[in-house]
Amino acid sequence: MQFDAELLLLAMAPVFLACIGWEAWHLYRTRPDAHLYSWRDTLCNAALALMHQGADKLAWFFVLPVYAYVYDHYRVFTWRDGWLSFAVLFIAQDFLYYVFHRASHRVRWLWAAHVVHHSSQRMNFSTAFRQSLMYPVAGMWVFWTPLALFGFPPHQIVAIVLINLAFQFFVHTQAIGRLGWLEYVLNTPSIHRVHHARNDRYIDRNYAGVLVIWDRLFGSYVDEDPRDPPVYGIVEQIQTYNPLKATFHEWHAMLTDAARVKGWQNRVAALFGPPEWAVGYHAAHKKQQTRQPKVF
Repeated sequence: MQFDAELLLLAMAPVFLACIGWEAWHLYRTRPDAHLYSWRDTLCNAALALMHQGADKLAWFFVLPVYAYVYDHYRVFTWRDGWLSFAVLFIAQDFLYYVFHRASHRVRWLWAAHVVHHSSQRMNFSTAFRQSLMYPVAGMWVFWTPLALFGFPPHQIVAIVLINLAFQFFVHTQAIGRLGWLEYVLNTPSIHRVHHARNDRYIDRNYAGVLVIWDRLFGSYVDEDPRDPPVYGIVEQIQTYNPLKATFHEWHAMLTDAARVKGWQNRVAALFGPPEWAVGYHAAHKKQQTRQPKVF
């Protein structure tokens, strides 16, 4: 399955590029004043994609033996190849993606990698390419380990991850509206626009990969409201098209916080607390400093 999936992604590359070209043309023609595409933003996205792909290939070299060891020594099932095993694998990986994605918004160590994907103030097909080379360091691969334990060989795990990510390319667009009954089953452009928005009502919502049922089941779903159109980007904008700054800005901030705060509990929170912990800590620390009496 791995070989087939990689060939599929290779064959899809021209489709991805054609979608970007069509969307840029369509949005320029229908919404010329919105400036929904930018050469600098798109080139930054492309650079981030290439960096991510290089890191991903290197990571699989080290991670696949881990999956193989778990599969060979600890698997609890052995599946026959067929539609049933594919369906179980697809649903299981999509659920684990939801868990990973939700954790990536609530655990700062994971957010340090994932923030790259959210840091653009634009939302278009090229945004799907905006990925971090630090995902392997953050530990994304750990979330797929249960698939090996559940009896799926490493090459199938890689394949289903690639298929899931390929689907997600098509939800990064403002050119497609709501899709009727599909909104109750699948992740759609409307659902994912909410996820990328920094409006208060949209933050940390709609974590779906392919299936939106997990968001609806676990209370993280919210509809896109035309009265409150999404505003894209992160709460504290980084204002850069430099792919290295986009990749490492949150790692620098997080490690700096962990080094400067006092007490092991604060250090753990700086690394593994929710991303907004740093904002609250610094605000409280600044307030405490202003209350201290001046010494003359």
